[in-house]
Amino acid sequence: MDDNATNGAGPLSHLTVLDLSRVRTGPTAVRQLADWGAQVIKIEQRPQGDADQSLGGAKDGPDFQNLHRNKRSLTLDLKNPEGLAVFKKLVEKADVVLENYRPDVKYRLGIDYETLSAINPRLVYVSISGFGETGPYRTRPGFDQIAQGMGGIMSVTGLPGQGPVRTGIPIADLCAGLYAAMGIFIALIERERSGKGQWVQSSLLQAQVTMMDFQAARWLLDGEVAPQAGNNHPTSAPTGVFATQDGHINIAAAGGVIFERLAQALDDPEMAHDPDYCDNAQRARNRDALNARIEKATKRRTSAEWIDLLNEAGVPCGPIYKMDEVFADPQVQHLGLTFETTHPRLGRQSLLGQGVKFSRSRPAATTPTPDPGQHNEDILREFGFDAGEIAALEKNNVI
Repeated sequence: MDDNATNGAGPLSHLTVLDLSRVRTGPTAVRQLADWGAQVIKIEQRPQGDADQSLGGAKDGPDFQNLHRNKRSLTLDLKNPEGLAVFKKLVEKADVVLENYRPDVKYRLGIDYETLSAINPRLVYVSISGFGETGPYRTRPGFDQIAQGMGGIMSVTGLPGQGPVRTGIPIADLCAGLYAAMGIFIALIERERSGKGQWVQSSLLQAQVTMMDFQAARWLLDGEVAPQAGNNHPTSAPTGVFATQDGHINIAAAGGVIFERLAQALDDPEMAHDPDYCDNAQRARNRDALNARIEKATKRRTSAEWIDLLNEAGVPCGPIYKMDEVFADPQVQHLGLTFETTHPRLGRQSLLGQGVKFSRSRPAATTPTPDPGQHNEDILREFGFDAGEIAALEKNNVI
């Protein structure tokens, strides 16, 4: 029996999160809490000018709708002393505050960690910046592609000699958000022992550099600067993209046993005993000739035929999908990687789900992305404001 099915709440429903974040990286972090039931309050500006636009794109657009589900919205002018006072009252009961302003902005607004932790010592305060809260680049504006370039990933992405290529997703934004979420969970667990909150910090640059993983290790430990390798695996061969009769497939046949299986499946058993391909070092050294030999065989059948044949032979392989094909795949459908919800204005929505499953807990039933200020009265009442106080805040354009 699923815990959520019995109590109607997600595993994080006891947590209150004040979300000051915008664009992508902060909302990515908050989504990891919101989807599991945390009570997330999105603090945003009162609508001004084109109410459909924000730094995160069109509010009714797919990106914004996907990022901000499972939240309630409170419009609040933090530059107004009354608005700041309201925010500080919310902080008294909050577990997490997350912001992704430039590092100096929080101090100008008076909502920095030192100020808010004095109000609530148990507060976990989270900052995501472009380059870090300190250091020579701290005040620079951060952007995913800038971090991709500085973090090294653009130097190893793309075909050899092509020049720098960005990845097809905002990987620095996404990874900084995920690292920040991991930091939140660590800080909350540590708080159970110490009784104190702390300041959690991540940045686009920090996340991107750490995501370079074994390419970074090749430099740090061996002094090797990894080049672009295109669709080939940087160190293992044959691993890459191969043309078929009707398209392309991925094949990953590194290792002697799997390489022998591939040779048999391609009806080319001699390939496994060719001195040029006798071990991984030789296969990597002679990669181009090996790839051409494999592709000569793969072009004789369709992608679907090869995927069935190679998987049956125990050779890792798979299709190369466009996004519509991804969600049509039976295994993707089996994994349940989408949420279904209904927006009161936009209708039925299918939103991207979570990349982790538990034996008992599951993501809380989703609610659609709220309109700005949609929950002003409900939220303020929960934090002790009466009808007269709420009316005054509305009259003074604080909310």
